[in-house]
Amino acid sequence: WGIVSVGFISSDVSTVLRTLPRSEHQVVAVAARDLSRAEEFARKHDIPKAYGSYEELAKDPNVEVAYIGTQQVQHKAAVLLCLAAGKALLCEKPMGTNSAEVREMVAEARSRGLFLME
Repeated sequence: WGIVSVGFISSDVSTVLRTLPRSEHQVVAVAARDLSRAEEFARKHDIPKAYGSYEELAKDPNVEVAYIGTQQVQHKAAVLLCLAAGKALLCEKPMGTNSAEVREMVAEARSRGLFLME
């Protein structure tokens, strides 16, 4: 797993993921727009890699699934970025700011054969 954004809900998701069997779920990276915030989050949640941009996390070959915990207005950009990098996604609700955005994200996931869930 990769965690995109370091807000309160991302902290909750990281905590829950750590309760699951490590053989099935491991958080391997976190990204924030501010590297120091990503590093602080990584220390708190015992995550091995911290990135100062979402693009860096999307490029990480060890991230198979990403959780999008950004602010709602940033969901579309983060989702499309990660889909383009071949990541399966869990996106915090609401997925988009309107139905057209959601349809675009779903269409992109389908066209790439990738999992996308709100």
